[in-house]
Amino acid sequence: MANETEEKTVAQAPEAAPRSEEARPSRGQGRRERPPRREEREEVQDEFEERVIVVNRSSKTVKGGRNFSFGALVVVGDKKGRVGMGFGKANEASDAIRKGGEQARRYVMNVPMFGSTVSHMVEARFCAARILIKPASSGTGVVAGGGMRAVLELAGIQDVLAKSLGSSNQVNVVKATFEALKKLRSRTDVLAKRDIKALL
Repeated sequence: MANETEEKTVAQAPEAAPRSEEARPSRGQGRRERPPRREEREEVQDEFEERVIVVNRSSKTVKGGRNFSFGALVVVGDKKGRVGMGFGKANEASDAIRKGGEQARRYVMNVPMFGSTVSHMVEARFCAARILIKPASSGTGVVAGGGMRAVLELAGIQDVLAKSLGSSNQVNVVKATFEALKKLRSRTDVLAKRDIKALL
C-alpha cells in the first residue's frame, strides 16, 4: 500500500516546464559599462603637452626608518592659448607627476594674445616671487628662464620679455606667472568694458 501511494504521488507531481531561451537573461545584461582605462583617457588628452617643473622630496622619520613623499609641479598646454598648472603629492614620484598632470588638465585657462606676443605689459607677485612680462617684437623669442619659460612656451607665446624680480623659488615663480596671465586683457575686452565701438 505504501508503494502504491508513493507511485500515485509521483504520477500526480507536475513536470517542471523547460525554460525557454528567450526567458533566460543574457550574460552581462544589466551590468554597468566599465569606465575608460587610463590609456584611453590619456589618448583623449594628448592635445596637451606636459612638462614637469620641479619635484620636491620630503621625509618623515618614524620608528622603522624614514618615509619619503614627493610633490611634483606640472604644467600642461596646447601652445594655442591654453595652459594649466597642477601640484600632485604621493609616496612615489611617478604617482605625484601623474596627479599633477591630471589636476593641471582640470584647471586650464585661456591666455589672451596679440599675434605671437602678449597684449600688454603686466606685473604680478605671489608670496616673495615677483615677475614682469612685456610684449616683444616679432622674432625676439621667449626671453625668460626657469619655470616661467615653460609656462609661456606651453601657452603658445612666441615673442615675450619676462624677468623674475623676487624669490627664485620655482613653485612661487610659476604661480606668479599664472597670476600675471590672469591679469592680461585683450583689446576686445577693454573696448567692451569702456563701451566703445571701434573697428577691430
